Amino acid sequence: MALSSHSSLPAILSMMALVLVHLCSGAPDPRQREMLMQQEASRKTGGTVALNPAELQLNAYLHKLKVQEMASVPFPPSMHFFKARPYIQQSAIFKLLRKMPKGAALHLHSLSLVSAEWLVRNVTYRPHCYICFTWGGSVRFLFSSRQPFPTYNCWRWHLLTSLRASMVDPAQFDNSLIQNLTLFTEDPGAAYPSEDEVWARFEEAFHALAGLVTYAPVFRDYLYQGLEEFYADNVMYVEMRSGLSRMYELDGSIHDRIWSVKAYQDVSAKFSAEHPDFLGIRIIVSSHRIQSVSTTKSAVKGAIELQKNFPELIAGFDLVGREDDGRPLWYFREALTLPAQLGVYLPYYFHAGETDRQGTDVDANMLDALLFNTSRIGHGYALPHHPLVKELARKNGVAVEVCPISNQVLKLLSDMRNHPAAVLMTEGHPVVISSDDPTLFGTTGLSYDFYEAFVGIGGLSANLGTLKELAMNSIKYSSLSTVRKKTLYDMWQKKWDKFISDHYQ
Repeated sequence: MALSSHSSLPAILSMMALVLVHLCSGAPDPRQREMLMQQEASRKTGGTVALNPAELQLNAYLHKLKVQEMASVPFPPSMHFFKARPYIQQSAIFKLLRKMPKGAALHLHSLSLVSAEWLVRNVTYRPHCYICFTWGGSVRFLFSSRQPFPTYNCWRWHLLTSLRASMVDPAQFDNSLIQNLTLFTEDPGAAYPSEDEVWARFEEAFHALAGLVTYAPVFRDYLYQGLEEFYADNVMYVEMRSGLSRMYELDGSIHDRIWSVKAYQDVSAKFSAEHPDFLGIRIIVSSHRIQSVSTTKSAVKGAIELQKNFPELIAGFDLVGREDDGRPLWYFREALTLPAQLGVYLPYYFHAGETDRQGTDVDANMLDALLFNTSRIGHGYALPHHPLVKELARKNGVAVEVCPISNQVLKLLSDMRNHPAAVLMTEGHPVVISSDDPTLFGTTGLSYDFYEAFVGIGGLSANLGTLKELAMNSIKYSSLSTVRKKTLYDMWQKKWDKFISDHYQ
């Protein structure tokens, strides 16, 4: 049997193993069984990562911790994250993951980076902050030099300093504001009995956040705080989706998108200068998938122009919003082919496969994302149901941005052990772990999602090699240039070596 020059050793061993299985008759050979087990293990994420003696020692310790954790009752990954969070915070594995250098966060949204507590206890205490209570039971915020005019859904605005001063229990009032900026609740099953209801609450929270975050004097502080929270969690580089919302001033004047881009640029440069082991940020310009084709055309053209003028900051383009409610990618083909028609390259980073509705138009988004040459697939929850798409994605080096907690909170699954990413990880499909919307889910950084991926999705077979490859994947599949990837990798390797030595006994 002739083998091509591109055949890898794992592929050769796999074919040998299959031949042996086919020829075997009678009682199985224990040596053959061992070879098959090793072959299967080598295919998994981290399966071919060589660990040095110090790493092997830490790996043995991690394995011991995981055996204990998987035998515990309750087992956090089997629970809704909102109920599991206090157990995760007490986990020795989680505490170790907090210290681990994770590389990059590649799937984030710019309006939900920081803790809701910081927004309420810092931003809402600033002067001139008004609040209104909507008919639907949510809130809206607005900074204004005078009493804001009534609008649809906001008939009466209250100055927060005066309203808070009238409260018998201001702390309880602040907690109620926090609840309006996050989906976190003690009884998620009762609060969100269906996907439609949790998504409705999800979108309401974004509307509430917008009035705080898009106030120009707040935005720079907010973005800096977001980077601080990721940096504290040992994340060294961030890519985020942003619609580049128009920022507003106290007098109601509105800044254009260039102001927003320069604000990102300035804060990133300042943070990196003050934290030399943080590489910076890049922006994936986003447009909502409920928009018309003509509006999306304008968005694509705008992204092309921004990338031309800010090549170091602007990474590409994406369509965001709930897939099941929005239009499929194929609907926007006239807009998405514009870069090719104009002879320019605009990288795409499409949300696709964030659905459990097989066979619908939306379910074809992953295939269409590949046809439009997406660089990564956001979520890709439905990918294991599409073997051809999965094969094409792997062949073309298209990584899947897996956001475990987001998928669970938005009711695609209940038990992390059943997450489809388990299939991708056992096959060694390129995967990166991210946290999507930390503000809304009550997380910070990446550690909570890494915990769910490592303990829940990966199971007992996921080891230190798995974690190491996931971290390296976040650099490999980032939008950075080859030179910048090398810089980030060297920074990460230095931190990784220190992390290992700190835990070597």
